[in-house]
Amino acid sequence: MRRLVLALLVGASAPAFGQMLPAEANTRAALDRIARIDRSLNSVIALDPTALDQARRVDAGQLRGPLAGQPVLIKDNIETLGPLPTTAGSLALINNVTNRDAPLVARLRAAGAVIIGKANLSEWANIRSTRSISGWSAVGGQTRNPWALDRNTCGSSSGSGAAVAAGIVRLAIGSETDGSVTCPASINGIVGLKPTVGLVSRTHMVPISHSQDTAGPMTASVREAAELLTAIAGSDPADNATVEADKRERDYAAGLDANSLSGKRIGVMRFASGFGTEAAFETALATLRKQGAILIDIKKFDDSAIGKNELPVLLTELKADMAMYLKSSPAQLPARTLKELIAFDSAHQKEEMSLFGQELFEQAEKTKGLSDPAYKKARQLDRTASTSC
Repeated sequence: MRRLVLALLVGASAPAFGQMLPAEANTRAALDRIARIDRSLNSVIALDPTALDQARRVDAGQLRGPLAGQPVLIKDNIETLGPLPTTAGSLALINNVTNRDAPLVARLRAAGAVIIGKANLSEWANIRSTRSISGWSAVGGQTRNPWALDRNTCGSSSGSGAAVAAGIVRLAIGSETDGSVTCPASINGIVGLKPTVGLVSRTHMVPISHSQDTAGPMTASVREAAELLTAIAGSDPADNATVEADKRERDYAAGLDANSLSGKRIGVMRFASGFGTEAAFETALATLRKQGAILIDIKKFDDSAIGKNELPVLLTELKADMAMYLKSSPAQLPARTLKELIAFDSAHQKEEMSLFGQELFEQAEKTKGLSDPAYKKARQLDRTASTSC
């Protein structure tokens, strides 16, 4: 199985920036790679049937921009205009066709990108259960690591990470609350960035927590991550967290050169390394030093206060934010509240809960809302602990 996928990868990768085919040819090539490779990976949950039409508009000069003709996969908790539902991997949202672009997707289109389809993910971005399986969703099945089909993809942006690693596309969008871009990027050997919360809009994205959620780029190179971030960053009147984002817009790739790391102070948490990666870690540190970075060893610190207060914050915001999202959808859905989602899963045990339960959903349902003093205290303690570490 491992050799099969690696053989498929040889010569199959998407062309790098600067080697672009016309948009239609580029999109057809990506669709071909999906047909040949993704049957083994399960990284793509749905193809956008308008992808070739999008590409033709780019080639006709109707859409130009820095990402012109680039196929992009969007994690399936982010809405896209057209016939595809936004499911977050759950059968409860299988009919969630909203016919609206998330603002970050609209920005991608304005930059000339071709939205080729939706990427598989860990269902509900891994927030339903403490035993959830990275890369598994009831809608999309199990995403597999392209380097070894029997290895974890990490999550929850598993499909985005696996598709880029396999060379299906060079650009994908993931989302992160707590490790869901950075972990699959690391495990699949690609570049992933969680932007500062408030730099990229979260409107029309299935939420967990307005304190921590953000979308971010997952790409084949650092430069492409910078290009993608440049395209999606910006203010959104519907997302109060982004009020300052326009002031921070810039060409993030412009600062990339041979001296980019010169004089930059980078913290090194050796106590968090290991797992058989020590030699590779030291090689990476040596490369950073050679490029002029100043490495600062960080002593082990007590971060237990962050974890202790984070979960109550996440669960309280999950209940409130999910209800707001579900009520905003114009689609016919079987649930408009977290309580109704729990009931849906209970009614579909075989399809939804044969592998793990929904105890985090159930804990979240018991929370008392955003005005609860206990929630406000936990949020403040969490922030204080984060800044004091």
